[in-house]
Amino acid sequence: MLEYFQTDWEAMTPTDWVGTILTVVIFVLMLVAYFQVFRPKNRDSLEAKKHIPFDEDHADIGENDGGK
Repeated sequence: MLEYFQTDWEAMTPTDWVGTILTVVIFVLMLVAYFQVFRPKNRDSLEAKKHIPFDEDHADIGENDGGK
C-alpha cells in the first residue's frame, strides 16, 4: 500500500509543482473560510450581511424590466 502512494518528487515538472502548490493553498484558504463561517462568534456579523447579494437586484429592477 505504501508503494502505491509513493511520489517521485524529482520527476515532477513545473506544471506539477504549480498544481500541487495551488491545491495546498486553496485547501488552506477553504479551511480558513470554513473556520470563519462556522465560528459562533461571527454569527451576528454574517447574519447582518446575508441579504447583500439580493440588495443589488432591487436596485436594478427598473432597468431590467423596461422601467416598470
